[in-house]
Amino acid sequence: MNGGTISIRAVFAIVYTTSISSIYFALGVIGGRALGLTPVVFLVAGLFFALATMTYVEGSSLHQERGGSTVFSRYAFNELVSFVSGWAILLDYAILVAVTSLTATNYLGAFWHGFAHGAVELIVTLAIIASAAVVNIRGQSPRRLQRRIAVAVADLGLQVLIVVVGLVLLFHPERLIDSIHLGSAPTWRNLIYALTVAVIAFTGLEAAASLSGEIRASRRSLKQIVGPGTALIVLIYVGISIVAVNALPVEGGHTALGGRYVDAPVLGIVQAFHPHWLANTFKYVVAVGAFASLVTAANAAMLGLSRLGYALATNRQIPSALGRLHPERGTPFVLIGLAALLAGALVAPTDLAFLIGIYAFGAMLAFTIAHASVIALRYREPKRDRPYAVPLSVPFRGGSLPLPAVLGGVLSFAGWGAVIAFHASARYAGFGWLAGGIVLYVVYRKVEGKPILKRVTIPERALRVEAMEPEFGSILVPIFGTPLDDDIVQTAGRLAGSTQDDVEAEGATIEALWVFEVPLALPLDARLPDAQLKRAREALARAKAVGEEYEGVEVATATVRARRAGQAIVDEARRRGVEAIVLAAEEPSRIRGGALLGGGGGPLENFVGDVTKYVVRKAACRVILTAPAAEAMPEAKAKAND
Repeated sequence: MNGGTISIRAVFAIVYTTSISSIYFALGVIGGRALGLTPVVFLVAGLFFALATMTYVEGSSLHQERGGSTVFSRYAFNELVSFVSGWAILLDYAILVAVTSLTATNYLGAFWHGFAHGAVELIVTLAIIASAAVVNIRGQSPRRLQRRIAVAVADLGLQVLIVVVGLVLLFHPERLIDSIHLGSAPTWRNLIYALTVAVIAFTGLEAAASLSGEIRASRRSLKQIVGPGTALIVLIYVGISIVAVNALPVEGGHTALGGRYVDAPVLGIVQAFHPHWLANTFKYVVAVGAFASLVTAANAAMLGLSRLGYALATNRQIPSALGRLHPERGTPFVLIGLAALLAGALVAPTDLAFLIGIYAFGAMLAFTIAHASVIALRYREPKRDRPYAVPLSVPFRGGSLPLPAVLGGVLSFAGWGAVIAFHASARYAGFGWLAGGIVLYVVYRKVEGKPILKRVTIPERALRVEAMEPEFGSILVPIFGTPLDDDIVQTAGRLAGSTQDDVEAEGATIEALWVFEVPLALPLDARLPDAQLKRAREALARAKAVGEEYEGVEVATATVRARRAGQAIVDEARRRGVEAIVLAAEEPSRIRGGALLGGGGGPLENFVGDVTKYVVRKAACRVILTAPAAEAMPEAKAKAND
């Protein structure tokens, strides 16, 4: 995942601030339900987090595009499944912005109790939400990312200090054991509730995955995120929950963790420290640290939302008007503004438990889809390079089955079922949000005349101005390293830019593809000659330069390995959901200036080569053939054989 603009340290900061920040608000809600089993709940949540991390890192490294789990599910299943995952996470991002902003205000109550009550609480919370929106409309910068890293490091140090001091001063094993009466304290219903809402932390994975393609990361650093990075988060989870149960013990089936301190549980923990001066010192330090961390988490959640919104808009899963980009900043300001309004509406009741319950509905659904997608991609794209692969995979039905992803998927689906069964508010709000989104998606696709299940893309430029419908939303162009490459790329560019003289035109995405034909005598993953790799890189770079000369046209490049070029072209066109293939006839042809064919073939097959015949016959989309005059072909053939 090299070549991006965001370092692995910044990625960890995003994951950490949105994950560990949940301690500052979810600990009270979970502790009030799980009671003495709170550390066990956080341990299970940590293990679940580890499974999800492995899945998200493999999925993000496999397809390095913005969008998080929507990208995995797009390639594994279809656009509708991808939309469902993205739509669920959109709501979760808005809830996370609301929850972190509200809780940040509650921690300011350490300085003045008025911050944590009434109109002042609401005003300060709305101000934090507005600030997060403004910061993300302005866009990210290296300085902001450095500040985020600094906050994450400082918060890590503070939480480790709380754990160490708390264990030294307060730890009594009997407080953990004597308060547990499974079935009554806590009840099974409350325990399941606590387990499901513990996933409030995991949106940090989505926020980081949504930056895929912008990240500078080696294979080693990806393993460090999964290994030591995850272990650190789990240790913090469990350590603070153990200190919490000792600081605010369960008495009579209740704990102040889920009562008096439910809105600012870490303040309750440190106020149990002794002597008094130590408790007071920690009280104010925690108030400042929690406020900074929660505000940073609100910004990280809004960043994830903006990247996800961009991905949904460019793939025509939501109307382009919602994904409109700021003319100078290039950020989806409309969607960010709407998310801020939604987050503001969500905090109006100031009911933390209600918000966390709704969050769990979308999170569990999205994680289920993410795990299933990574499993499916092991079979759909077994030969694709994976900078990181989920370990503990076993051979199964001709593929490699990742057992951690299977376990994660089963647990996620079970958790989603538990949310539906035990959270009435989450059930109604979640299904209502989901139904509204699906109606929006289907109606929008139908009105635009686009397929429900296939991918349709538009370039970023289309989100900067009012757009008109292009002739083709996405075009696949196979590149062969011959002089004909310029001709077919220019044909695709004209199709994409044929109406580009008008500033309101939209353009399309050209996907330039080089196919390495590997002989049967060699394995598909055999090492390729350096000269062949160099030729492919140069040809794709040339195609990108030629295609992007056309106004509003964006060219993406890719390589694949296959036994037969024709089959690879057809498979990639189907997988990518393109609307057309522009192909150069590879032998003298009667075609001048291009011809448009529907999938299934036609009489022109008699005048072209085997690759073209296969593509015309098998492609599910339109195929556009283009070739120069016959006298130009010998030169092209000679060049191809060099």
